[in-house]
Amino acid sequence: MRPRLQRLAAGLRAWVLNWRSHALTLLLVAAAVTGLNAWQTRDIPSGPAPDFRAALSSALGTRDITLEAWRAQHAGRAVALHFWADWCPICRAEEDNITALQQDWPVLTIAMRSGDAAKVARVLQQRQLKWLAAVDEDGSLSARYGLRAVPAFVVLDAQGRIRHASVGYTPEWSLRLRLWLAQRV
Repeated sequence: MRPRLQRLAAGLRAWVLNWRSHALTLLLVAAAVTGLNAWQTRDIPSGPAPDFRAALSSALGTRDITLEAWRAQHAGRAVALHFWADWCPICRAEEDNITALQQDWPVLTIAMRSGDAAKVARVLQQRQLKWLAAVDEDGSLSARYGLRAVPAFVVLDAQGRIRHASVGYTPEWSLRLRLWLAQRV
């Protein structure tokens, strides 16, 4: 065996022999991430999601919509609200996750403090995002959901109850898992 492969094999053996210490490290990291998310989502209401009326920007133009009307279009399904902002770099990094998620699940995006409906429509067009975006120009809608930061992801079950929430970058697999779990309730 070459020296480099010998070092790699020795390192792998050491890792396997010390699996308990690695498991403890992973457990501590998972606990820290879970605790941080619980703190970030502490003000999100429980129970039925607050209804709202907002301007909706999309490739088809702008119109008014309510959460209840949008949810009625997806009756019997878990749905997601994705809070984002055009000035948020983490939201930018999450765009592909949300676009992919929308292929399988209903997602209503909410543009927090990103300008009026015309500006949000321009941002969507420039970034080639085929999203429905409710406009939360002054942040009051986000505040009703207890959110102070973006990106945020709120999952509603088929009855309109808030089931899961996260703040910060959330991997696509985690978004899908949360929607799947809410659908099973």
